[in-house]
Amino acid sequence: MSATDATALERAEADAARMRAAYLDLMRDSLIGRLNEDPPLPASKVDRYYDNVREQGWDWPSNAPSMIGAKRMDNVRRECERVIKAGIPGDFMETGVWRGGACIMMRAVLAAYQVGDRRVIAADSFAGFPPPAEAADAGFDFHTVQDFAVPLEEVKGAFARYGLLDEQVVFLEGLFKDTLPSAPVEALAVLRLDGDMYASTLDGLVNLYHKLSAGGTLIADDYFLFEAQRKAVDEFRAAHGIADPIIRIDEFGGYWIKGQDRAQGIPG
Repeated sequence: MSATDATALERAEADAARMRAAYLDLMRDSLIGRLNEDPPLPASKVDRYYDNVREQGWDWPSNAPSMIGAKRMDNVRRECERVIKAGIPGDFMETGVWRGGACIMMRAVLAAYQVGDRRVIAADSFAGFPPPAEAADAGFDFHTVQDFAVPLEEVKGAFARYGLLDEQVVFLEGLFKDTLPSAPVEALAVLRLDGDMYASTLDGLVNLYHKLSAGGTLIADDYFLFEAQRKAVDEFRAAHGIADPIIRIDEFGGYWIKGQDRAQGIPG
């Protein structure tokens, strides 16, 4: 390759990277409702749109597909990009998807990098939270909030509006205790837990963590917010000797990267 050809190739690659970043920036701002300053739902008890509130994911948008805010959405994007570039094998999965926003970002990253051999798996009851069944979840009353009950067809519709509903997206409908033990996935590169509750979080860890590849990412959306999720994560980590440091994303979320020494440490 001549020096001229090499320069042209570098320029083309830089242009492609800029276009990819611009697309994913736009996706983030649309998915969290920043682009059109989507007002919050009344149930979130925030009186109007505030950019700093949406940055942190402290309210629930009226129409946008995600409530996780800019910082946690950037984390989803960044970790999906990281595992692609590093060649960490596996699909991307979220347990607890609400309107589908974080999963849409996962699929957008695959599209931006023209990856056709990974899938996005979206697991949810698509009927809201179940009533608490564990002592650790006592007082968790989000099952009474109708805004959290988003039907599967509505979530599929959100994917379709972004042009991202295809065979690389798999939906698992039902309670985690019923669907996750037989989830159709062999390896995961990114696993995002957003079931909030103790039982829901533990279902995800027990049934899926052993499928997370070494170098893959485990994201706990509300680790620093809900004591129940933190308890489930901490108990599981202690039981299996997981010492990989938990990195704080924002006021609510945390994640860790699975170490090589833990790759085979948890039985399937």
